[in-house]
Amino acid sequence: MPLKINRELPAYKVLSGENIFVMNDERAETQDIRPLKIAILNLMPKKIQAENQLLRYLSNTPLQVEIKLLQTKSYTSHNTPLEHLNKFYSYFDEVVNEKFDGLIITGAPVEQMEFQDVAYWNELKEIMEWSKSNVYSTLHICWGAQAGLYYHYGVPKYPLENKMFGVFAHRVLKENVELTRGLDDTFFAPHSRHTEIKSKDVEKVKELEILSESDDAGVFIVSTSDYRKVFITGHLEYDRETLKDEYFRDKEKGLEICIPENYFPNDDTTLEPAMSWRGSAHIVFANWLNYCVYQNTPFNINDIRND
Repeated sequence: MPLKINRELPAYKVLSGENIFVMNDERAETQDIRPLKIAILNLMPKKIQAENQLLRYLSNTPLQVEIKLLQTKSYTSHNTPLEHLNKFYSYFDEVVNEKFDGLIITGAPVEQMEFQDVAYWNELKEIMEWSKSNVYSTLHICWGAQAGLYYHYGVPKYPLENKMFGVFAHRVLKENVELTRGLDDTFFAPHSRHTEIKSKDVEKVKELEILSESDDAGVFIVSTSDYRKVFITGHLEYDRETLKDEYFRDKEKGLEICIPENYFPNDDTTLEPAMSWRGSAHIVFANWLNYCVYQNTPFNINDIRND
């Protein structure tokens, strides 16, 4: 989908340089179609990096996608220039009366905190409740997945003895399921988290299905049967060097951190990391946009109702 974004957004130059089809407002207005409206609640500290990663996978498919970037009002990021936030981001109260075909809630480096202790938890609860009637399909990523499963279904998270950090093999549990269609029997995805959800808790919720899991990383993709809510516990959107950057960041801070598993060739941190998940990321994001959103969202976006 050609991606409709502001020409001044850093991602426009980055993605254009990768020969990814992005479209400015002027060109988009000449096309007589209804674009998919996708909101991204960006909770990551490095918001520009997260924008580039997500927008890369929301592009280059046949239809037009209009992006709305959202930030929390109850907490302001200290790792992204305020000028960037003011120019490209909206607050929830500015879009509360709008409808969206899709919403992405990103991860956040707060998984070791209790949900209620997160500065923007009350605001996030309000957004997740609003999404039930104003968004057709919501994709929750990493901590966003844990938060969504807890808020909507009471599924708890558990602390890990050691950080889940690296690239792990996953398998598809449900064949011929639209969200995982096209994935290999075994595929790879990055994880970077200190907590987990357990399959026994998800299986207690009749509305949920586990579509993919890993022997090492546990539950990976969870969805409702109608795909109105999708939860991914890892980071398919990560770039080649994201785990590398996190590793050296923590090393420089003097934190105890292991080398990310199955990532550096021979665990040699001087070598370029292998990227083994790009194809899987393209498949999952394209499937979500096509099957979970485009094929099912009402043509009249105002017809979206409570799931």
